[in-house]
Amino acid sequence: MAGIVPKHRIKGVDFCGSCSYYYIIRSDLGCYMRSSNFNKGSDLSIHDLHPSCQHGEHYFADENEQFYIIKGDDFRSVTDLSKDTDSSVFTLHPDCRGGDHYLSAFDWFYIIFQEKGTYRRTIDLSKDSGSDEYPLPPNCRDGLYYWGLPDHFYFLKPTSDWGVEYYKGTSLNRDVCTAVYSVHSDVLNFLPGGLSITNGPAFGKWVKTKTVSNDSLTPVTWQKKIKKVGYNKEKMSQITHNWKIEASATISSGKLAALISQYQFSLMGLYGGASVDTELENWNEETEEEEILSFELKPNERLYLWQFQLGLGSEPVLFCKDLKITDQPNPPTDVPLPPVQHGLRI
Repeated sequence: MAGIVPKHRIKGVDFCGSCSYYYIIRSDLGCYMRSSNFNKGSDLSIHDLHPSCQHGEHYFADENEQFYIIKGDDFRSVTDLSKDTDSSVFTLHPDCRGGDHYLSAFDWFYIIFQEKGTYRRTIDLSKDSGSDEYPLPPNCRDGLYYWGLPDHFYFLKPTSDWGVEYYKGTSLNRDVCTAVYSVHSDVLNFLPGGLSITNGPAFGKWVKTKTVSNDSLTPVTWQKKIKKVGYNKEKMSQITHNWKIEASATISSGKLAALISQYQFSLMGLYGGASVDTELENWNEETEEEEILSFELKPNERLYLWQFQLGLGSEPVLFCKDLKITDQPNPPTDVPLPPVQHGLRI
């Protein structure tokens, strides 16, 4: 089953929670999503991520609406991720380094070490004040992402037969989960790998666009001038339909949808992708483009015209520029697009 890309496989993507909102950070896209409820898909808005707040290894926030960004052995504190307001940089205490997930809840900072099956609790990340380390209950160990609110912690579970869900709890050390919620489709669309769940896994295939035959006894010349190329903007604009793009944001909804689609195709099959690089393809809105194809058909000869297309589920999304003519009714077997070179996606 296709699933969400876990945090350890992608840099600059994380969840965090403050007093009133949940956040999904997509540093790779240069923006973040804010919501008051992931289950209902409420109050979804898209904001720019300030350049100084991008490319962090971990993101989390506290009940005072203070955001924290970890890079290496340091962390940055800001009050606004879009503006880098009131920023300060501190050094992590050695015992607070190397965590797999960071969150804030109950007036504490929590550091989760998934491989060790433990978590550390501290009041101050730079001094490691009042710290203790505890076993992480088995049911809390397989989270893809973790985040906290003042009086609860949350973690996103791997995709199951029930879809993508997140758990809400009141204590990490007692394995107390008070509720389980499904993630709204409008939220899933923003997550790396989410399109494979809401729209279906990616496919790349040769599609037969024309069959040409000469049933006469004399040769004939055939010409074709038009092919469809580009991006199915109308289809993919549906994924951003319920997102409010903030007026100050530099990215448009159409551009964001294209970037998310492009990223989905680059993912490995485990996350519903096709492991292909589409950066050189035409990501402008789908158009009909002239390209003259001319060839002679011998008597009783039949030829097939193929175009390489990428899509999600059963719906084509990107009409590629690659065309082929064959004399066989079976589609070509090669993939004309280059494979993705990033190790985490292939």
